[in-house]
Amino acid sequence: MAPASRRALTVSVLGTAQTLSWASSYYLPAMLAAPIARDLGAPSFIVFAAFSLALVVSAALGPFAGKAIDRFGGRPVLMGSNLVFAAGLLALSQAGSVPWLMAAWVLIGMAMGSGLYEAAFATVVRIHGADSRGAITGITLFAGFASTVGWPLTAFLESHYGWRGACMAWAGLHLVLGLPLNAIVPRVREAAAQQLPKTKKAAATAPGGGPRPRRTEFLLAYVFAVGWFISTAMAAHLPSLLHASGVSVMAAVSIAALVGPAQVAGRLLEFGFLRRAPALLSARIAALAHPLGVAALLVFGAPAAVVFAVLHGTGNGILTIAVGTLPLLLFGPQGYGGRQGLLMVPARLLQAGAPFLFGLLVQGWGARALWASAFLGLTALGALMCIPEPGAPRSDRR
Repeated sequence: MAPASRRALTVSVLGTAQTLSWASSYYLPAMLAAPIARDLGAPSFIVFAAFSLALVVSAALGPFAGKAIDRFGGRPVLMGSNLVFAAGLLALSQAGSVPWLMAAWVLIGMAMGSGLYEAAFATVVRIHGADSRGAITGITLFAGFASTVGWPLTAFLESHYGWRGACMAWAGLHLVLGLPLNAIVPRVREAAAQQLPKTKKAAATAPGGGPRPRRTEFLLAYVFAVGWFISTAMAAHLPSLLHASGVSVMAAVSIAALVGPAQVAGRLLEFGFLRRAPALLSARIAALAHPLGVAALLVFGAPAAVVFAVLHGTGNGILTIAVGTLPLLLFGPQGYGGRQGLLMVPARLLQAGAPFLFGLLVQGWGARALWASAFLGLTALGALMCIPEPGAPRSDRR
């Protein structure tokens, strides 16, 4: 198969499989939390607590899944995640108590740690090496529609077959769609893949030839953690924040719905206009988008609500790509999966607590809580500004 055809196949397969994985995990509680809680006789926050537990499990498992992909390729790891997704969703469909609910979400969290973006990005890098930026962007373009597909389908299944039937349907889709799709992912021949450097010395160097600074890894981990915290906090509280800013309830819901298309627009912008720009520059522009949107909303009020939603969504869409491209740019493909898994641990942990922590700020400050998220976004921009371009000379430190 020609290299271009192989790349297009990989992007299409992984993008479709990622859409399924995100729709049946990350976007599931929004539609099913209320009926699950009602059926179990528990408050809704228990379901979200179980989801937070899944995110913590995902963070713990991510580095191990990444190292497995570095060693064996992504095909077996992603196929395994489909089986665990199916088992977790089937277990969830049979939940009759809170402990069973928690155990089911632990299984789903294990699948998330080995089957979402980080695993897909590591799979692409394992196949295509340093030339993976376009493929990473392509996968996010597909999966950017996960909520667009997932929420209506989950709502339809729940209304016709109940929440238990919806969970069983998603489990079935992992077996009849996700598993065959990930089975198509090209195999990686250990001897030939990527012509990666084999020595420890080579593995410890950046593409530019200089020593890989630990400081850069900490800065990247901070940027990803802030980005995931802001994204999850806005997903949980955006309609209420817009309403607190003077927007009517119905308009707030409609404007919040613009975030999804704006994320896809941001990824298209990265795929087109910013494709030849340095990945660090794209990430810096994206990090500035949320603070600019907050300033517009809090200074000008309700008339700027659309501007805020579009800027936030666009920046978030590009930052999702940066999660995959920046570690590749700065450290190269050697050991990419394991390193990226470690870089994302703080992000997943903060993501788990974001709805609750930011909710406390919203409860106390109302719309002014957005100043806090804007400040965090500016600190992420500052961290990105402190990361040198690959190959840029650095002064010696004694």
